[in-house]
Amino acid sequence: MFAMGTITVNVSDETEKMFREAVKQNIGIGKGVLGKAIGEAMNMWAEEKEREERRRKAIERLEKGFDLGNFSYKNREELYGDRFKKWDKK
Repeated sequence: MFAMGTITVNVSDETEKMFREAVKQNIGIGKGVLGKAIGEAMNMWAEEKEREERRRKAIERLEKGFDLGNFSYKNREELYGDRFKKWDKK
C-alpha cells in the first residue's frame, strides 16, 4: 500500500458544485471518486505547468540563437567542389 497525503482547500460553493457534478457525470458516485478526480486534476495541472515551462525555455533558447561557428564559404561549390555540379544543371 502507498501513503496518501491530505490537503484541505477552500473553494467557492459554485466551484465545488460544478466539480462534484462533473465528477458524478464522468466517474460516477462512490467512495473515493472525489479524491480520485481531484488527484487527476492536480496531476494534469502540474503536467501542464511543466509543459509551459519547457516551452518557455525552448522559446528562450531559440530567441537567443545558436552559435554555428563562422561559415567561410559563399556558395555550395566552394563547400563541396565539383561533386554536386551535376545537380545544379537542372
